[in-house]
Amino acid sequence: MQYFCIMFALVDCNNFYASCERVFQPQLNNKPIAILSNNDGCVIARSDEAKALGLPMGAVAFKYKNFFRANNIEVFSSNYPLYGDMSDRVMKILEQFSPNIEVYSIDEAFLEFDRFHKTDFTDYGIEIRKRVLKWTGIPTCVGIAPTKALAKIANKIARKYPKQTKGAYVIDSEEKRLKALKWTSIDKVWGIGYQHSKKLKRYNINTALDFVNLPDSWVRKEMSVVGLRLKKELEGNSTLELEKEVENKKAIATTRSFENKIKELKELKERISTYSSVAAEKLRKQNSNCSLVYLFIKTNRFDKTKPYKSLKTIIHLPYPTNSSITISKYCIRALSSIFEKNLEYKKAGIILMGLTPSKEKQLNLFTEENPKHEKLMQTIDELNFLYSEKKIKLGHQDLKRTWKMKQQRLSKRYSTNINEIIKVK
Repeated sequence: MQYFCIMFALVDCNNFYASCERVFQPQLNNKPIAILSNNDGCVIARSDEAKALGLPMGAVAFKYKNFFRANNIEVFSSNYPLYGDMSDRVMKILEQFSPNIEVYSIDEAFLEFDRFHKTDFTDYGIEIRKRVLKWTGIPTCVGIAPTKALAKIANKIARKYPKQTKGAYVIDSEEKRLKALKWTSIDKVWGIGYQHSKKLKRYNINTALDFVNLPDSWVRKEMSVVGLRLKKELEGNSTLELEKEVENKKAIATTRSFENKIKELKELKERISTYSSVAAEKLRKQNSNCSLVYLFIKTNRFDKTKPYKSLKTIIHLPYPTNSSITISKYCIRALSSIFEKNLEYKKAGIILMGLTPSKEKQLNLFTEENPKHEKLMQTIDELNFLYSEKKIKLGHQDLKRTWKMKQQRLSKRYSTNINEIIKVK
């Protein structure tokens, strides 16, 4: 059978973070692996072996120390330079199979086959898997269907039944579509969140097939036009195109838990200044300005011997800006106004809001930013990029460190740092 229609493939890397660690440490194959969040706080990724042992997602690391040890679970800090580089390699390989690609997340991408001539999509999916595995060492699953929502379901089937599907499953008939929808629980449907799934279950809508059998008018009324589009997708009518441009973030957050408790305002100022600089750099990368900043500092909510306290404020900047100097100045000023003595702070952060494109900057009649800031920020970004470290910092920042982040189990950056590449003896 030959195909002359639009089909979508979802290629998803299996246990991506754990797989990245295994590529360079093959002795970890078939062993349980857990990856921790920033600051080694909680579990954010698990290998299949760790899942089988009952390790939950989000498990607090210090509470599960004995569990890790008792079950011989290999635990790693998040190694984002390594994961990002491996992701880029996978995506470049996928571009060889279709020029139309949407990088959906660090470990998955949609491919579009527009009027694509192929004798067998299943063989093509298997070919994609084999090439990615051979060239990067990363295992994947491939789901192919006439719509993105159905491709998601096809991918789940391929992942659930790897032996029967060889890691690639195609929904290319009405019979397969209905069978897949009947198999898929409503809370596992892409685009249906926790609240909507709870609501649907109250109406005895338990599967994706139950959902598509609902009247269009009911879905639109209860779930808006977004829910109706999803219903059409599951019916086999494509309504969601590939998003080939990465949408700019509507808010930018930089938050961290501290390695040790902080009591002094001076040290908190250093952290907030650093967070301001990091967030402002992200702002400049997407060519945006911000006009609002949400700032917070918190004590340790898990310390039952002392009362928990969360102090926060919203800063209205006098003009839209992406200058690290301006944002840091107003954040430090606001920090001084909410800081309380005799407290031990464990976490702080800022969220940049009210984002607008830099080229659409609204001028203020009475106050305006120093025009030298724009050129200065550009130079700082270029120098920091050139030297791969934050060499140039603001006065409030600690010149000897970039992040005070706990990463006690960090693997080597095998593919991005010349000093940490594998050595053959």
